[in-house]
Amino acid sequence: MKIAMIGYGKMGHMIKEIAEKRGHEVKTIDSFDKTADFFAENSADVAKVVKECGADIAIDFTHPKSVIDNMKAILPTGIPLVVGTTGWYDRMDEVVKLVKDTKNNLFWAGNFSIGVNMFYRIVQEATRLMAQYEEYDVAVWEAHHNQKADSPSGTAIEIAKRIMAENKRKTEMVDDAFRERPLPNQLHVSSTRIGMTPGIHKVFFDSPADTIELTHTVRNREGLAMGAVRASEWLFEGLKGGNLCKGEVFTMDDMLN
Repeated sequence: MKIAMIGYGKMGHMIKEIAEKRGHEVKTIDSFDKTADFFAENSADVAKVVKECGADIAIDFTHPKSVIDNMKAILPTGIPLVVGTTGWYDRMDEVVKLVKDTKNNLFWAGNFSIGVNMFYRIVQEATRLMAQYEEYDVAVWEAHHNQKADSPSGTAIEIAKRIMAENKRKTEMVDDAFRERPLPNQLHVSSTRIGMTPGIHKVFFDSPADTIELTHTVRNREGLAMGAVRASEWLFEGLKGGNLCKGEVFTMDDMLN
């Protein structure tokens, strides 16, 4: 498989390394890193390079300010796109329409880690089971390195959404400190920023009798890069084999079914 890697930052470097180890050919595109194979000043240049280098799949790990323009330029080329860039989800309806109109395909994920996405499912199923018993409360805590600018993490927010989908008693996510006693419908999502911690997410189910804790701990970014490569392989093989239809948007939930 020929991959066009758009965005040659830390993730781009890691994705290239893993993809090549798995036997794929990778061409890198960037507007800043001079070690990339191709320089692209704007989205039109990106799409031109993606097409000219004969890519089977394009992977975008760039910036929220450029990813929508990249989609608008690349999807009409017919080359399927895998997007790990975040910060554009408020325009999801627009992107879904673009995918349908171009009869192309998009695979997106806020987190490509196979382990994290399995953790989502484990948490969701655990919540479904525990929600039957009112004595069990639930909360989320996450920790990351002190260079992370946002909190809570996108992963923690996704965990909270899945908890609230299964536990109808929880209707409001609170990510700030409580100044008074929390209400029963409030789901507390707390954050810690410290040192070099790569990422820890915990879900607590607590009752007067006991506590159950579910934990996912990240060791490095390799899991994210591997997930992006596996998603590209899944999309390429699915389209090639006729198991996936043109004009559709896919996520990790589709791949892991």
